This record gives sequence, C-alpha cells and structure tokens, in this order.
Amino acid sequence: MHAHDLSSPDPADAPLLPPDDHRALISRLDLCHFQDEAPGMVFWHPRGWTIYRLLEDAVRSQVAAAGYREVRTPQLLRRGVWERSGHWDRFHDGMFALGEGADEAALKPVSCPGHVQLVRRMAPSWRDLPIRLAELGLCHRDEASGTLHGLMRLRQFTQDDGHIFCTDDQVAGEAERFCRQLPAFYRRFGFSDFAVALSLRPDNRLGDDAWWDRAERELGDVAGGLGVPCEVQPGAGAIYGPKLEFVLRDRRGRPWQCGTLQLDLVMPRRFDVCYVEPGGQRRHAVMLHRALFGSIERFLGILLEHHGAALPAWLAPEQVAVAPVASRHADRAAAITAQLAEAGLRARLDIDDSLAKRIALAHHDGVPFVAVIGDREVAGGSVTVRASDGSWTAAAGEAIAGLVRRCQPGL
Repeated sequence: MHAHDLSSPDPADAPLLPPDDHRALISRLDLCHFQDEAPGMVFWHPRGWTIYRLLEDAVRSQVAAAGYREVRTPQLLRRGVWERSGHWDRFHDGMFALGEGADEAALKPVSCPGHVQLVRRMAPSWRDLPIRLAELGLCHRDEASGTLHGLMRLRQFTQDDGHIFCTDDQVAGEAERFCRQLPAFYRRFGFSDFAVALSLRPDNRLGDDAWWDRAERELGDVAGGLGVPCEVQPGAGAIYGPKLEFVLRDRRGRPWQCGTLQLDLVMPRRFDVCYVEPGGQRRHAVMLHRALFGSIERFLGILLEHHGAALPAWLAPEQVAVAPVASRHADRAAAITAQLAEAGLRARLDIDDSLAKRIALAHHDGVPFVAVIGDREVAGGSVTVRASDGSWTAAAGEAIAGLVRRCQPGL
C-alpha cells in the first residue's frame, strides 16, 4: 500500500513551502496533519506514528540502560502544586488552567512536579540515591497562535522528561555521566556535530542567589570538562536553575537545540524533598532535570530538516518495497515480503504500475530499499536490491540477512 500516488496533490499550502521544509515533508510522506479544531496539536497518520513509536523505543532503551525507572504522572494537577513549584506565578500565561476555587487546576506543561511527588512518597535514605526517574510525558503549553510552527512549536507534545535526585557529592558524577552518553546517542540519528550552551540565571528566577552561585559554578565545571565548544547565555536559564543545552548541527550547518541538563537546588526545597543521612538527619536532595530529545515531535521535525525524505533506514516507516517485475512474479514477491516481515522489517508489496514508476514511488515515499523480483531472481532464489542512493546489489541466499543488518539502528 502506497503512502499516496505520485500524481496526488499535496495540501494547498504545501507547494508554498520549500521541498526540504519539514512541513512539506510531513505532507509528502503522509506522516501527520493539523486542523484548526486542534491548533498546535498533531493528528498522527500510521506512517508518522510508526516513526514516533521508534523514537519512543530509542529513548526508552537509552534511559533503561542508564539506570532510569519509567513512571507516569497525572495530566491534571490542582493549583497548589503549581503554586509551590513556581509555575502558577511565573508561567501562568503559558498554562491551560481550568476550574474555579478549590477545583482550580492546570494541565501539566512539565512533568517535574509529578516526579517530586513520587520521590517525597518514597522518603528515601542516602542508600537509595541517586534515584533516576524517566517519563514520556504528554505536556500542554498555551503557546500564542502566531508562534505555532509545524512540529517545532506545538501546544501538545511529548517530552522525554527525566529527573535525577541525588546528594551534593553525586551531582558532578551524574551530570558528567549524562553528558558523556549523548554523543553516541545522537550519532544513531545522523548527528555527529554538537556544541553546548550554558544558560545562566534569568531575571524571574526562584531561590536565593547563593543557590544560583553554587549551581552555576557546578554546572560550569561540568561543561568545561566536556571538551566541546561552550557558549555562555546570560539570563537564559530555567526559573529554578541553570542549564546546559545541547545544540546539534544539521547537514546545512543550522543549529538545533535539543537535549538539556538543568541543576535545580530550588524545587527540592520548595517541596521539602529530603533524604535521611547516615546519622539520621534529613537533608534536601539535589535535582537534575534532563532530556535527550526535548520533545519527540520537535526532534522528528529536526530529523526531517536534516535528512529530508531519506531518513536512516531503521527509522523509515517502510524499510523495503518488494516489487515484482511482472504478474507472474507476484507469488514469489509476496513470499519475500512475508519473509522480510518475519525478520522484523517493515516491508510492503508494490504490484501496481510499471516497475520504473514503483521504484520512483518508493523513493518519493522515503523507502530506503526496493527488492526487485524477476525471472532471474525466481530461478536463482535471490533478490536484486536497489538502495535509495541508486546503487544496485544482486543478493543470493544472504539477501534477507543483509537487508536486516542494513536496517538496524546506527548502521
């Protein structure tokens, strides 16, 4: 089944966009759409939802390997939580609030206050730290309509949120550990070039200046030890702490801010999040906020801007299009399609139109490989593979295994 026919027109606004703009690509590749009835929120199509789930899987695998436990917290929290976190006062215009009086509440713009509730309930001792929690949290922010921009700026998005609760002595090690894991993670998506920005205290910050002095010093020491360029950004930190921002550079040299690491001495004190020391005393924990993507939707937009329709094979909605040369080859092509699916690949059977048009359609749809089945292939029990770069490979018995290897993450 094709994403859409080559002759099908894109939506009326798509021709006004450059062909490599992610908004044009989500239409061309049939990934998702937007409607006025839900501004800044995504209607995911099957092909787009496939990529979304693959990005979820990638981040889940990363955080599990790093010792995080995944959690889920409520979408709607009453006003008292947001007042205590500081968001009700400092971020109220960006929140979707509802209800009145004792029932006044807001949809969460971030997941951190929910994670704080979990750790408070744990009542940890020093032996339990660090506690690493992760959540693929659906967040809502009431962005101005004029700022909405495809997948890059939304009112509803999924943040790959995570928090580390630790002792003072564990901060440097946890921060450095997170930063050291990032280069290999981003390389899986085709980004080998990134820089770091250190964002310092904003004017509307919470907490004492002494806390900020300490947090900025400690995070600055971490940034200095990474061995990559670091730009200092005065006034650009979060309301509760300074942050490191990880900036990827795409194939056209454009910078994209993605992951973040924030050092927070404020929120644990506002919520009285403590651990018990060896001597029995209670001491406030330190909180690190971290994200790899920032948001799944925005990261997909960045991937499209970087790769165009030619996403890495492991992220393609369909990885292989099987194309019989003639109708007499259809049964063999169907068997190959089933074999590819059993091997874990996302394969489709293309049987309509001429072979040249089917190959062109696969390229249009961003399918990285076309497996062609003709008389020679049927007789020899093989397939001939055309890659998206135009190269052809005649493969015999190891054809399926070779395609599987070429469609794995990072290859």
